[in-house]
Amino acid sequence: MGAASLSANAGSLISSTEYLDYQLPEKIQKICTERDNCPDIEVKYLKSNHSWIDNTVNARIDNLVVNSKPTESEHIKTKSSRADVTAAIDDFAASQLQDTPEEVSWAYNLMVTPEYLGHVNDFELFEIHSYVFTGGAHGMPYSEYLIFDQQTKKPIQLADMLQPNKKSRFNALAYSAYKEWVKTVDEDVASYEKSWPFTLSDNVTLTDQGIDIRYQHYSIGPYAYGMPVLSIPYSQLQGVIKPQFLPARLSNK
Repeated sequence: MGAASLSANAGSLISSTEYLDYQLPEKIQKICTERDNCPDIEVKYLKSNHSWIDNTVNARIDNLVVNSKPTESEHIKTKSSRADVTAAIDDFAASQLQDTPEEVSWAYNLMVTPEYLGHVNDFELFEIHSYVFTGGAHGMPYSEYLIFDQQTKKPIQLADMLQPNKKSRFNALAYSAYKEWVKTVDEDVASYEKSWPFTLSDNVTLTDQGIDIRYQHYSIGPYAYGMPVLSIPYSQLQGVIKPQFLPARLSNK
């Protein structure tokens, strides 16, 4: 992602994080300490000077912790309480002791943390990263973007950004970006697409160059290809996204 551009009226956000105050249950702590193999738990929350942003970001973090199996573009349906979060982590930690033999050296890992990406125009940009490891060849990273409108004080989805009746055009631009990305990992685009067909993700963010679309592992490629990002430059998005999402140099044209 290109560095987000700065603007005077959106530059007042001050962002930091704080750790969830969590202790392993005494029984689990005793057993895993004896084994010298305790689960690694790291949950961080956003702490900024914009409480309305914190509330949405941190509710999403709670939701990811409670579910531990995030689904791309799955929005918050219910708000998880702190008791729900603690219970979910307790269960996660306990499952390591139930699932793994004493002689196993690896530990379960659960991480969820927010990152402030900056801002474009009046839009504040965040990304939530999570990682869950419960054994096997590898853990499962996950990442999602969040966009907030400083003017309306509401989260922004891809649908909010598009001009009327322009989703098919945006889909076509994303598909072109997908084919360009495929060329970086495979010589035969047509053959690759049969195994890993294009789908449109609404996990998007703004950058100083355009719109980035983030995909999770296995969405459009095997695990080894990571979490691909498709980029669509603003020069292709005129008439496709609403003017307020374009840089001033283009929105005035």
